[in-house]
Amino acid sequence: MQTAALPRWLVSGAPRSPAPKLYCFAHGGGSATEYLRWARNLPGAELHAVQLPGRGTRLNEPVFTSMDTLVEGVLANVPFGTAPYAFFGHSLGSLIAYEITRALRTADRPLPARLVVSGYPAPHMPYASQELHTLPDDELIEAVSRIHGGIPEEVLASEELRELTATALRADYRILETYSWRADEPLSLPITVFGGLADHVTAEQLQAWQELTTGEVTVRQFPGDHFYLREQPAPVLRSLAGALRTVPTQERRAPC
Repeated sequence: MQTAALPRWLVSGAPRSPAPKLYCFAHGGGSATEYLRWARNLPGAELHAVQLPGRGTRLNEPVFTSMDTLVEGVLANVPFGTAPYAFFGHSLGSLIAYEITRALRTADRPLPARLVVSGYPAPHMPYASQELHTLPDDELIEAVSRIHGGIPEEVLASEELRELTATALRADYRILETYSWRADEPLSLPITVFGGLADHVTAEQLQAWQELTTGEVTVRQFPGDHFYLREQPAPVLRSLAGALRTVPTQERRAPC
């Protein structure tokens, strides 16, 4: 376990022991810092956002270009530990959180007590790849902005910011568009599924997460599109806080 690398890998809110830890995974092209604003509004959790190479303070580090190497990198450098914790991921971050959970199970390491996924179809469903990662920078940014939105106007207006954003987007879309789901035994943990009512991800695709676990699955959709959680964060955070109340704290943890 490479704990020396930890400061590079996690952007964290204030310590809140014995509250459970919540590890967040950003959307394609996104940065961990987006989740920091959540920390003060989730008093029932200690927030840690995973910062992947190639963005934020890790801008000059080589990016991951496959799901396997990304998962290996996270597991080698982020010590999730044995205390109760949960995962949250939005869009591509949902797929990353799911695959890390499966890799933890394979490695016989403690799993999150709950998986919260957002704005992403169940991974075993067919995915129509558009090969966006092969587009030139400007075309890539424009395509992502048209399909998903979420790219700030200041990025679209700045040549330098567009170039930096395109690097992270290209890496993440290559991961997404070369990903192939591998059949395995379903997980055995509860999954909470969020989505936007106006998003291109359908209610059927969200409901299909039920097929990937024997645990309870709760699906809730909110007003808004793919980035509904930015548009009206308050109800999303209330629902997230409710889901996290089922995660035991260290004080309430059942005896082994």
